[in-house]
Amino acid sequence: MMAVKKDKINGDALGTGRRKSSVARVRVRPGSGTITVNGKSLAEYFVNDQHQFAVIQTLEAAGLAGQVDVLVRVSGGGMTGQSGAIRMGLARAICSHDESLHDPMRIGSFLTRDSRMKERKKPGLRGARRGVQFSKR
Repeated sequence: MMAVKKDKINGDALGTGRRKSSVARVRVRPGSGTITVNGKSLAEYFVNDQHQFAVIQTLEAAGLAGQVDVLVRVSGGGMTGQSGAIRMGLARAICSHDESLHDPMRIGSFLTRDSRMKERKKPGLRGARRGVQFSKR
């Protein structure tokens, strides 16, 4: 099982998610179901429905949609990386909130870290793998 992380002051369940170069710090507390990302509502921050769904899907799998408030601080990367980081952080926070929900989160693969990162540039090449064009003459 995972280590349960709770805020010492107000008892919020905490979770950290990462994807690509994005890092999301997620807090879950009992409430009316509002999701706040960097001070904005979910629909305001993520314009694309696919990114919104990645976040909402985690709550629906846990059966907590409309029962908990979610506060997120996310930084780095782009929108897809950030939504994936929030998805993982939210799953971890839900597990800290209620340990009986660990199995649904694991089955839905919300707790699995997507380890794909940008490959670094290599010396002598134009990119990670792209070499210079060969000139015969």
